[in-house]
Amino acid sequence: MMSRPRPVALLVNPSAGGGRALKALPAVEAELTRLGVPFRVFQTESIRHAIELANAAADAGEVAVPLSGDGLVGAVATALRGREDAIMGILPGGRGNDFARVMGIGRDPVVACGLLAHGVPTPIDVGEVVSEGTNEPARTFVGIASVGFDSVANKIANEAPSVLGPMVYAYAALRAMGSFKPATFDVTVDRERRTFQGWSVAAANGKAYGGGMYAAPEARLDDGALDAIMFSPSSRLQFIACLRDVFKGTHLEREAITMRRGAEVRIAADRPFTVYADGDPIGELPATIRAVPGAIRVLLPA
Repeated sequence: MMSRPRPVALLVNPSAGGGRALKALPAVEAELTRLGVPFRVFQTESIRHAIELANAAADAGEVAVPLSGDGLVGAVATALRGREDAIMGILPGGRGNDFARVMGIGRDPVVACGLLAHGVPTPIDVGEVVSEGTNEPARTFVGIASVGFDSVANKIANEAPSVLGPMVYAYAALRAMGSFKPATFDVTVDRERRTFQGWSVAAANGKAYGGGMYAAPEARLDDGALDAIMFSPSSRLQFIACLRDVFKGTHLEREAITMRRGAEVRIAADRPFTVYADGDPIGELPATIRAVPGAIRVLLPA
């Protein structure tokens, strides 16, 4: 005998994906009704509001489900992290939806509704960022935290017109390419330290970011570790070639790319950079980034 689906609190970011989430909502509601999944719908007003809604959903015994992109997924993960009684689901509704892609959920929120009825609660890791020298609490992310060139490109992407859709990341990279100058990074992965001149450093919990860029193709969400990817090409042309390979996940074969795996990654640089993760600013350098094993449970394919 099949158990009745858990009730769902559907958290919708009305601006996600240029309004893609709101456009998908009627079809999502119809599919949840067809599947017999009880649900309530809430529109989020901010990251803080989303965290409050996710906590309230868990308190009520509901599955907190963001219908949005990776930023709202990260906010829900922040709320539910470490709560053994809490479960989250994911319905892709943003521009990149990299976390849903990595988890095998896909890009269609209506198809993904089936996981809210039949998915298996699966423990996965998250990452946390602590900005040193501040009193700010640790910030949680689910995908990839990165700095350097990525800091500039993410800022451009977040300010770009929503009409660009998933192409916003390519647009942002091209814009950032014209002005970015390599920096000197100091990176320590567990106890192994490396100082180099380069373009970006990423601490990856998941495989992909930026709308399908497989920056950490070997990363796993259940190994209690982060993959630190260091980009140190010697020229702009070489960096462009690396970016091209990132979409295929073959860039690790290049000598200009270094990968180290560890539970903790500390990053400093010779100039200020904002740490971005799941598409949002999440801290400032110097920062320590850690893996948090099995921190949340997500409804995933069996």
